[in-house]
Amino acid sequence: MEVSWKGVYPAITTKFAGNDELDKDSYLKNLEFQLEAGIDGIILGGSLGEASTLTNEEKDQLIRWTKDAVGDRIPVIMNIAEQSTREAMNAAARAEALGADGLMLLPPMRYKADGMETVRYFKQVAHSITLPIVLYNNPVDYGILITIDMFRELEEVENIKAVKESTRDISNVTRMRNAFGNRFNVLTGVDPLALESLLMGADGWIAGLVCAFPRETVAIYRLVQAGRYDEARTIYQWFLPLLELDISPKLVQNIKLAESMVGLGSEYVREPRLPLTGDERKTVISVIEKALEARPVLPDYLNL
Repeated sequence: MEVSWKGVYPAITTKFAGNDELDKDSYLKNLEFQLEAGIDGIILGGSLGEASTLTNEEKDQLIRWTKDAVGDRIPVIMNIAEQSTREAMNAAARAEALGADGLMLLPPMRYKADGMETVRYFKQVAHSITLPIVLYNNPVDYGILITIDMFRELEEVENIKAVKESTRDISNVTRMRNAFGNRFNVLTGVDPLALESLLMGADGWIAGLVCAFPRETVAIYRLVQAGRYDEARTIYQWFLPLLELDISPKLVQNIKLAESMVGLGSEYVREPRLPLTGDERKTVISVIEKALEARPVLPDYLNL
């Protein structure tokens, strides 16, 4: 299925049961709710999906379940986050063979590669498969900045199509446009900067709190595209305290707690992560409860 690299793409959480096994029923329930809300694609096994704790077999299972569930309704994107070029190429090949429609590719994990090494890594993986790729530019969490000069070297790689812009610098949306026009689609990857990035011309939103609040997330995107900025801003102002839960080291626990409170998942995480406790838990619950009490009535955003 062709990937447009536009719209809302949830970085969906991986659901676990109490025995630490994948929870298929919970996962598919959340996925169907996302589809009903109008998402445009889905990202599997990302940071929010606890990628570092998943086995290769579990990642493969997520692709199978998702492709079976969504059919041709939306593209399925698999995250690739590996420590070596060889393993990244192997993971990319497995995803392609299982029917993934695209990849989200992170720089090398653990080793802080320099610019030359990072560009070569991206090229090697991209040339090893035919799937379209969105690069994940997140120097805050992963220590490697993909610079404009590096993108210039990658411009020739036809299946590198987009960037998940998570540098925390909204101006990078404009820098990418100034440097490359529409060669690379730009998707914002920082929830609390999403509206600002969309207003600056980002093509889409790879989102986190969408896992618990898909309708509000898609509504903001659709309203911006329709030029109904005041309505989008009103929803976003309500949403912001929730969206800020996405930029915490415990974003997985935060968002899974939110999912559990709206009936779209559980708090089960895979160790070494543990569910929130004490004052930390009370603070997050308070944020979610306040948001639920004031949850806005949405316009008919699916028919804009």
